[in-house]
Amino acid sequence: METTEDVLAGVGPRLRRLRQERSVTLTALAEVTGISVSTLSRLESGKRRPSLELLLPLAQAHHVPLDELVGAPEVADPRIRPRPQRMRDMTVLPLTRRPGGVQAFKMIVPERRWTPDPQTHEGYDWLYVLSGRLRLVLGDRELILEAGEAAEFDTRLPHWFSGHGGTVELLSLFGPQGERMHLRARPKQS
Repeated sequence: METTEDVLAGVGPRLRRLRQERSVTLTALAEVTGISVSTLSRLESGKRRPSLELLLPLAQAHHVPLDELVGAPEVADPRIRPRPQRMRDMTVLPLTRRPGGVQAFKMIVPERRWTPDPQTHEGYDWLYVLSGRLRLVLGDRELILEAGEAAEFDTRLPHWFSGHGGTVELLSLFGPQGERMHLRARPKQS
């Protein structure tokens, strides 16, 4: 694993390579960034330690992300390994790790053969049907959503859902009150 010193030592050669690949002189780069030619030369040779104040204008001048400019090390493993949780008769897999804000869940909901009992709570929900059919009761309306369809609603509206004709798998994005999710899709071709 590279140390911070190793990462910083690689910045100078990377800066020189970027500048040379673009056929830019130190003088021209100094004019664009406002960094003196001597400072740029010392950065490229490793005689000057890079700082954020120097790297930001260089990243902008070269049109590269800052992490590419410094050769930032890989971040932690981004994979999420959800652990299924049982909530009454549903299986729920949390898909987000951080608390607060919008939370994502995969839900597996069986067909419920009892009379709907709509509930309310604070929040805003967005449901997307992955497979099966979803019976959704919203206030005094009842909807059947097919795979590929989505619904979004304020959870202060009485709501209840179930699989319809079998088990349904869906994605749920649940957020705090006032936060809305939007699905952008192309209109169907006629």
